[in-house]
Amino acid sequence: MTVTDSTALRRELVDRLTADGALRSEPWRAAVEAVPRHKFLRDGFFRRFGDAWQPVPADREDWLEHCYTDESLVTQIAGTIVPGDIRGEILREPTSSSTLPSLVVQMLEDLQVQDGDRVLEIGTGTGTGYSTGLLCHRLGDGLVTSVEVDAEVSRRAGIGLGACGYFPDLVVGDGLAGHPDGAPYDRLVATCGVREVPHTWLEQTKPGGMVLATLCGWMHSSELAQLTVGHDGVAHGRFLGRQVSFMLARPHLPPPLGILPDFESGEERSTRVGADVLDDWDARFVAQLAAPRTQRLSLTSADGTRHVLVDVEAGAWAALALDREQWTVRQGGPVPLWDAMEDHLLRWQTDGSPALDRFEIVITPQGQRVTWPTP
Repeated sequence: MTVTDSTALRRELVDRLTADGALRSEPWRAAVEAVPRHKFLRDGFFRRFGDAWQPVPADREDWLEHCYTDESLVTQIAGTIVPGDIRGEILREPTSSSTLPSLVVQMLEDLQVQDGDRVLEIGTGTGTGYSTGLLCHRLGDGLVTSVEVDAEVSRRAGIGLGACGYFPDLVVGDGLAGHPDGAPYDRLVATCGVREVPHTWLEQTKPGGMVLATLCGWMHSSELAQLTVGHDGVAHGRFLGRQVSFMLARPHLPPPLGILPDFESGEERSTRVGADVLDDWDARFVAQLAAPRTQRLSLTSADGTRHVLVDVEAGAWAALALDREQWTVRQGGPVPLWDAMEDHLLRWQTDGSPALDRFEIVITPQGQRVTWPTP
């Protein structure tokens, strides 16, 4: 397929994202039409095939069309493996991707940049440099700084950006530390998930500036937070109700579960809330607030299904089961995990189960606080 064809595909993508409401302003529409996403996917990508991943090389006939679909395209597996390394299939977990364009442009619109704003991006272009390229087109590459922890990911993104004529300040380092040498910034946007927003990001953002970041938990519910930094260094904000899901920043990944505890030990009681409530995105997010280091899994045996919650670092666990329409929980360790989650969930339900976009976030040097409105 030719360059002319890719131009047509970009125009089709602009029309699609505009119709869906992701693209809302002319400057960002111009950026999406101008920046060739396929330049950042020249090494191919992976597509899911059942439980495995298969490489899609750039010389495959339908590669270019895939580059302009509104979907995330995995570009790295298990921290080091790229499409050219594999023939066949791989069963490991993705570690880098080109995020679906609708989410990228929604976040850029939510960032509310103005001409002349200086932007710090955490996670270079969601793994490929594409969103970095959009920022460069909108603001000029001299106003864009992007930090990436993976040197090889940063290098490949830099090649793609250079091929498009963009040369922003690309930094290899821990994105959680930001980039103080270039501070202060008018805007900071993170394209990775975090369990807590680092206060270093607030310190590097001008008073009145904005931080856009995805708050995640180890039970896989996350929300996009829009924060404004005050003159006192404290940030206030809210969730945008996006149900955004990004790969977690590597230092914020959960620890291995290791050897599971003996679920026949501990103390058992009937519950006021069943484990099935955690199937709801909002309820799961609320439960995470009460026990943020907890991981969730299901174990099925001849006796039925146990819904298991484990805090590896605390050595605490809870196992819930349904028996004749009654949920029970057995808990062990120094912290009663389900007690904390259940109390939090019941207070939220008593207050009318407000949606996450009504929650408020306050971040101080001492940490972050998330609350919901009460009647």
